[in-house]
Amino acid sequence: MAQRMVKCVKFGRELPGLDEPPWPGELGQRIYDNVSEQAWNLWVEQLKMIINEFRLNPSTREAQDLISRQMEAFFFGEGAALPPGYVPQRH
Repeated sequence: MAQRMVKCVKFGRELPGLDEPPWPGELGQRIYDNVSEQAWNLWVEQLKMIINEFRLNPSTREAQDLISRQMEAFFFGEGAALPPGYVPQRH
């Protein structure tokens, strides 16, 4: 089966998409429809920083709300698209 392609909002080009919505509800569906697997992996790294910085317990409703807002801003907020030619740093 061929990999599903999406027009990635983060990278501005066609890239392989996620296998399933990664978050419940409308936001998860928007991410599934518009975010590449590569961009999702960037978000996962960002999420680790957010959880550590805010000392979040992801099982709480408050943490999930904050994560949801941060996720929406990361993918769909102002300035969410990466600059052309962006190359992620290698760790």
